[in-house]
Amino acid sequence: MQTLPTQEHFSVDVSALPYQRNGWKKGYESQPNEYDYSIDDIEGEIPAALQGTLFRNGPGLLDINGQRLHHPFDGDGMISAIAFNNGRAHYRNRFVRTEGFIAEQAAGKILYRGVFGTQKPGGWLANAFDFKLKNIANTNVIYWGGKLLALWEAAEPYRLDPNTLNTIGIDYLDGILKEGESFAAHPRIDPSCEYNAGEPVLVNFAIKAGLSSTIIIYEFDQSGKLLRRQSRSIPGFAFIHDFVITPNYCIFFQNAVSFNPIPFAVGLRGAGECVKFEPEKPTRIVVIPRTPPTPLYQGGDKEGVQILETKAGFVFHHANAFEQDGKIYIDSICYDKLPEVEPDSDFRNVDFEALTPGQFWRFTLNLNEQTVERQQLEERCCEFPSLHPNNVGRPYRYMFTGAAHNPTGNAPLQAILKLDVTTGEQQLWSAAPKGYVSEPIFVPRPDSNQEDDGWVLTVVYDSSRHRSDVVILDGRDLNQGPVARLHLKHHIPYGLHGSWTPNVF
Repeated sequence: MQTLPTQEHFSVDVSALPYQRNGWKKGYESQPNEYDYSIDDIEGEIPAALQGTLFRNGPGLLDINGQRLHHPFDGDGMISAIAFNNGRAHYRNRFVRTEGFIAEQAAGKILYRGVFGTQKPGGWLANAFDFKLKNIANTNVIYWGGKLLALWEAAEPYRLDPNTLNTIGIDYLDGILKEGESFAAHPRIDPSCEYNAGEPVLVNFAIKAGLSSTIIIYEFDQSGKLLRRQSRSIPGFAFIHDFVITPNYCIFFQNAVSFNPIPFAVGLRGAGECVKFEPEKPTRIVVIPRTPPTPLYQGGDKEGVQILETKAGFVFHHANAFEQDGKIYIDSICYDKLPEVEPDSDFRNVDFEALTPGQFWRFTLNLNEQTVERQQLEERCCEFPSLHPNNVGRPYRYMFTGAAHNPTGNAPLQAILKLDVTTGEQQLWSAAPKGYVSEPIFVPRPDSNQEDDGWVLTVVYDSSRHRSDVVILDGRDLNQGPVARLHLKHHIPYGLHGSWTPNVF
């Protein structure tokens, strides 16, 4: 195991105190208000060529009428849209009006159990054998096929009006999904699919977990029409949040975990609290060809599927994968173990120093020899990787990710790291000690053919003012600091994922 040589160029003093715990905690306060306004408090200048809309999703409510949720992942989805047009910007946010959101707001109390431990009032007896979960639509938001969809991996998408963010309702993708079927929150867009005449394709999946698990893969053209669907069975319980694609494969990391449903069934724990990391078991890497034997292949066998094993670890998010020299390379944020959610814990009082950080690793697969090699590319604590959209599934050079301010140890994400995966050279822009970043989104500059020629957009929580900023960085040089910093009138609670569209809504 060997790390790449690094050349660090930092625009900040990495020896400074990286964060203030009480300031970080304020970013987990609910934002019950919905806004609609032009952003006029701006430092710097919005690039005129930056035209389109940044959509963000995440839990907007961390309590229901004062009753705290046990974990932010149980919070109702709130969509933010920042539209850029001719050097100006507009902000709008709306909650996704799911059935559960409407019911709980009307009742003024928690009515549903949360996957990550939120319980209905009344103790275990009130929660026992209640398996109805609220679709919280809080994880990602994408615009594809003329539809704006809020995604939560345990249920169907909710469709929104992209101009107003008003909720239209559950979307079954023109009959592709049946009631109760899920659609994951981490689609990948193949920028040039050879099986679709070189046109882009959206690839997504769903998991049906059990003693053996089923992975369902969907591929859609730009109009939203289903091109291919395949269903593959794999042995064992599968807890999979993200995946990666190459031109020929979909690749999944089957984390080394087990699931004991009994505490959930009897009302003692949430389902997510019943997932346990098993370090003695390997991580399985499931490689599924994207070209099934026939269109809309429905087979449940493992024809063409290969499963390789590597050292146990836990992966929430991947950066990218690509094929080169007869091998498959997968770049991922990997943890030594799953950070488990305990029933008596308080996520606002997390002990960062006691947890192992997520770090950037490369896995090299040789399918012919059935081998996996691991290589650490970056030691710094990081999460939410992003890259140029044209390089998804292809060899690439630059990765942008949320990162800790200090080069070692675990800490909140306060910086944006640019990593050259070829040379190891780094650039870091930090919002420390009072700023906390979200997932960066890379937006290419129009008509540019340079991989890092574009803008990195991120939402930063400013704990000193209890408000959020939209920060625009130049992807070629993070060291120059923000090109523009758009000060919002309020804070946005820490979010999860988002996307960019060149459409101005």
